[in-house]
Amino acid sequence: MVSEQKTSGSAGIPRTLARLFMNGHVSLYRLTGGAIGGKLIGLPALILTTIGRKSGEPRVTPLTYIPDGERYILIASNGGSDRAPTWWLNLVANPEAKIEVGRQKISVRAKTADAQERAILWPRIVAQAPNYGGYQKKTDREIPVIILTRVA
Repeated sequence: MVSEQKTSGSAGIPRTLARLFMNGHVSLYRLTGGAIGGKLIGLPALILTTIGRKSGEPRVTPLTYIPDGERYILIASNGGSDRAPTWWLNLVANPEAKIEVGRQKISVRAKTADAQERAILWPRIVAQAPNYGGYQKKTDREIPVIILTRVA
C-alpha cells in the first residue's frame, strides 16, 4: 500500500521536506547575512515575514525578488501551481510585512500590481527569470506580481 503525502505547491515535494528546506534556508540566510541563500535561481533572495491570515502568527518565507529602484518585486507563482502561495494570501489579508535583505530589516507595504503595472513589470520579470514565463503557461490563474515599498 502506498501512502499519500501532502505536497507543497510547486515541485510536488512533501510538505515536511519543503518546510525543512525553507527553515534551513532562512537559518543560513540570517546567520550569514545572505551570503548563503542570498540567491536562488539566479535572482536575489530576501526573507519575507507576513502575519498569517488565519493564525495571526508571523510566517517566514524565503523568496526571490526583482529589484526596482527602492521597490522589491515579488512573483506569486507557486511554481505554476493553480493554487496561490500562502504568503501572498497573507499579504492580501494584511499588506504590512517585514523583509530581510542581507542584514537589513525593512518594514514594507505590499500591493498587488494592477493590470497596467503588471503589463510593464511582467516582461522584465520573464527577461530576468524565464522560468516565470513557463510557470504562467502551466496555470490558468494570472500569476500575481507584488510590489513592496518601504514604510517609515
